Amino acid sequence: MSGRASVSWQTSLADLSLILFMVTAAAVSTPRKAVPGASGKAWQSTAAARQERAEAPAIAEPLSVYIAAADAPPLRDWLAQQAPDPRQQLTITAHYDAGRHQGLGAAVEEALRLAREASAAGMRARVVVEPGSGAVRAALAFDAANPDAGLAR
Repeated sequence: MSGRASVSWQTSLADLSLILFMVTAAAVSTPRKAVPGASGKAWQSTAAARQERAEAPAIAEPLSVYIAAADAPPLRDWLAQQAPDPRQQLTITAHYDAGRHQGLGAAVEEALRLAREASAAGMRARVVVEPGSGAVRAALAFDAANPDAGLAR
């Protein structure tokens, strides 16, 4: 028996394993949605789900983070220290206690105050208010959600 014949089955097995991996990865990455009115667990890929996923804004790692603490400098001073880039998106995130409606109003008001301050400094801000705890934060990142962003050249 030659050494070449004993290796060929390993190559074939490796090829089949790679094909199985690619097919599985393609199937897992396709969004699925339940078919209305179908009995049992009928699932169907939809073009709308793929489009929705493609339009979702990408959230990048922040380049710089501002925490609105009592001893923090004003947001406009912090923004003046950052390197300006039209591709950057400022995201202001405020948290509120889900059990108290007053907490929601205070969180929204604080986030909007920072957004107005950012606007006065010449920067548009995306405001996110979510349940949780912690201080209001502002983060600069290269997010794809910025409609004015151009392609890097």
